[in-house]
Amino acid sequence: MSQSAYIKFVQGSVVDKLDVAGIKNQLVHYCEQTALTGSQLDWNYAEAAFPYTIEEKQDDRWFYLKGINPLYKHILFGPSMAASVSGSVVPCIQVVVPDEATHGDKAKANELCKYIAGRLKAELTMFNGRTIYFNPRK
Repeated sequence: MSQSAYIKFVQGSVVDKLDVAGIKNQLVHYCEQTALTGSQLDWNYAEAAFPYTIEEKQDDRWFYLKGINPLYKHILFGPSMAASVSGSVVPCIQVVVPDEATHGDKAKANELCKYIAGRLKAELTMFNGRTIYFNPRK
């Protein structure tokens, strides 16, 4: 059974919602940052940190990451709506690890979710149901 994580845009988040292009921009920024880290270390860290290509279908509601080596297969991303901890329905990014995904996919999906949620100061509901709050709360 596939598993989902949700990056929820709640009060205090940097943005109110993101579309498919905005989600892709966050992943491109991640790739750029890991490439800079790799240049400082004199190592091709970007390939190890993001072992995927961004693939699109004709449907513009979602896209997926396709693994470039056998350790990684697929991760799906798309905008959605989800219930926040406060009970209200808020815009979010849904990240899906399908049934045929590997352990590497799930680990990388966790890392990408934490990166995007931290950057956007969002509320993150992980694959295991636990919630991480990157948004400022009172």
